[in-house]
Amino acid sequence: MIFAPDLGAVTHAIQLAVAPVFLLTAVSGMMGAVASRLARIIDRARLLETLLETGTVEAAKAKRLYAELQQLRQRGRLVNGCIALLTLCSMMIGFTIILLFLGEISELRSLKIASVSFLGGVLAFLLALLCFLAETLQATHVLKFAKAPLK
Repeated sequence: MIFAPDLGAVTHAIQLAVAPVFLLTAVSGMMGAVASRLARIIDRARLLETLLETGTVEAAKAKRLYAELQQLRQRGRLVNGCIALLTLCSMMIGFTIILLFLGEISELRSLKIASVSFLGGVLAFLLALLCFLAETLQATHVLKFAKAPLK
């Protein structure tokens, strides 16, 4: 591998490789939101498990709590899948940045691999968005909005 000694080539390589970093910014923001949702799911599940373990809950209520725990388990799986896809997306975008930089400053023929890596990262991001949407819909599906009485 022969590296370009030209400062202009290195500068251009950095400019080219930095473009996918904007996607990483979106991914990190989404990871924060998804991680906070996971924390809330875990906190709620722990509370329900504590209530059920104490044995002070009547049978009818216990049945509802077990059903809610099952829904929380499903939501947790969706959130974990979302986090895994976001992590995969970040790794693929990072790999794309490395390939673009090396391809620009050396004779490494990496454009096709970088394209596939970038598209794979975008696909992983889109799948993560679908997981996020499914989890959000599932979370709001169980809500029972009471109508306010008319005055």
